Amino acid sequence: MPKVSVNGVNIFYEVTGTGVPLVWSHELAGDHRSWDAQVNYFSRRYQVITYNDRGYPPSDVPVGDAHYSQEQSVDDLYKLLLYLGIGQAYVGGLSMGGGLALVFGLAHPEMCRALIIAGAGTGSTNPERFARETSEMAARLEREGTAKWAAEYAEGPTRVQFKRKDPRGWERFKESLAAHSAQGKAYTVRNVQGKRPSLFAWEERLRRLQTPTLIIVGDEDEPCLEPALFLKRTMPRCGLVVFPQTGHTVNLEEPALFNQVVSDFLTAVEAGKWAARDPGSGVGFLAGDVIPR
Repeated sequence: MPKVSVNGVNIFYEVTGTGVPLVWSHELAGDHRSWDAQVNYFSRRYQVITYNDRGYPPSDVPVGDAHYSQEQSVDDLYKLLLYLGIGQAYVGGLSMGGGLALVFGLAHPEMCRALIIAGAGTGSTNPERFARETSEMAARLEREGTAKWAAEYAEGPTRVQFKRKDPRGWERFKESLAAHSAQGKAYTVRNVQGKRPSLFAWEERLRRLQTPTLIIVGDEDEPCLEPALFLKRTMPRCGLVVFPQTGHTVNLEEPALFNQVVSDFLTAVEAGKWAARDPGSGVGFLAGDVIPR
């Protein structure tokens, strides 16, 4: 079971395949196994790296809120890539992992060949409310553990789509979530999610980021729709794909579509065909259009 000591914490990771590195960072309710369908598909062509964040066994669960933050998660990934001898990679993630990938791209743009940001930005439209809800969730996890919480969380309004489409896959997701470390989850919810900035806070830096970026969101993932549109409108080399009748776990709900969309994106980037947005586009209704007479 490969692990590396990163910032004093043992981080579990897996490397599959050879080629240009492709990193996937998991969501709050997932772990490295959440990317199995992507590992199976992309390892035919890429060196795929998956890992568990601190707080997610078999990675360590350090004790204390001070050991957890989005900045710490970004630095953990940075040190992991340095350990693996990776100077540049495609960096992607879902939800919490998507936000991590985005901030990693801002902190280390020279290490990112491209970014894949899926289902990111929950809480961005109302950070104060989100901070309260995550604090309450963390307290509940510490009181009650994960079993009852996981059963309810898996039935949430952006998770029921997965249950409807793939009942067996959803059951595995729920069972895996219930087995997570309650303390590690509480630390993560309270400090990584609850204290991270809104995506909108990064606007000035995002406008300057020239890294090719793909945004993916489900059209029934209500908390992430507005952030996805914001990223599309803000980042100069950004594309947006919206999956129909899809919730939060886009890579699990629609693995074939997810893999194809990402594969097409990477192919375009490698061919130098992923364009920067025309700065004059979208400036007004019919702006620049020639109206036929």
